[in-house]
Amino acid sequence: MNTTRCYRRGVLLDEGFPLDGLDEHLIHEDTVIWVDLYRPTPQDLQTVADELNLHSLAVEGATTVQQRPKFNRYEHHDFLSAYAVRLDTASGELGMAEIAAFITPKALITVRKDDAFPIQDLIDHLERNAELITHGISALLYGLLDFIVDGHFDTVQMLDEQIETLEDLLFDERSHDTDVQRRSFELRKSLVRLRRVVLPMREVINTIIRRDVQLVPREMAPYYQDLYDHVLRATEWTESLRDLVSTIVETNLTIQGNRLNIITKKVTSWAAIIAVPTAITGFYGQNLPYPGFAHESGFIASTLLIAVLSVGLFMIFRRKDWL
Repeated sequence: MNTTRCYRRGVLLDEGFPLDGLDEHLIHEDTVIWVDLYRPTPQDLQTVADELNLHSLAVEGATTVQQRPKFNRYEHHDFLSAYAVRLDTASGELGMAEIAAFITPKALITVRKDDAFPIQDLIDHLERNAELITHGISALLYGLLDFIVDGHFDTVQMLDEQIETLEDLLFDERSHDTDVQRRSFELRKSLVRLRRVVLPMREVINTIIRRDVQLVPREMAPYYQDLYDHVLRATEWTESLRDLVSTIVETNLTIQGNRLNIITKKVTSWAAIIAVPTAITGFYGQNLPYPGFAHESGFIASTLLIAVLSVGLFMIFRRKDWL
């Protein structure tokens, strides 16, 4: 479902109007409009493109899936591509929702390619900062980017919490090797996907706030600078978490190797202890005369020898921490 909104001096003046009525809402100098197109038909896109003089390459980019986050400049407008993200805490899988936007001096046109993008949450976010819309399109664009970047930041924070849980499993007394390996793989895959959409946003925001672009007025500059700081923090946090997950994987392999060494050491020690009675009973089982042969004293001697040597080996291995 398409969404259309018209603001005048930061106040919502009209909403739900048809696409062919955009010109009527742009005739006043103090009005700006926001149009959200959900899975637009070629006719809808062409209608908007004709009324706002949109470049054909930008229109093509708005309909192409899996675009890289970017900000391009054209003669009559700018074009933005970005992703909202969300993390499924149960599976560790990262979900992404692509959105494209045409930015003109008086109109912001967003294009959603599926229903994964939480448009109602974006509307609520804009309404909570309605006072900023008095600054025009730059404020609407800031609201969109701030909503997206906040989602990136929240997702990174959730991933950090998931990794802390993974660390607890890693050093638990009970073995969780399978869970740690599976969870590490899922989180690392999500971090790789997140990095692909978070890292380019640094370049996007940096381009928008450049003075020669003349898109951000002086009043909105502090908000965009704060937005840029959030992007940098999300980027650096994502990079550090990727390194941390790699460290967890390596540590888990090291712990598995140490456990295997301990098990091997214990098994070898018990095998050495068991070898003592085996050797003694084998010696006394020879069908040859020897001291104590066919006498009770021989049985007692062999039993004592087995007990003394076995206990002696046990104490030695215990002292060396092999058992």
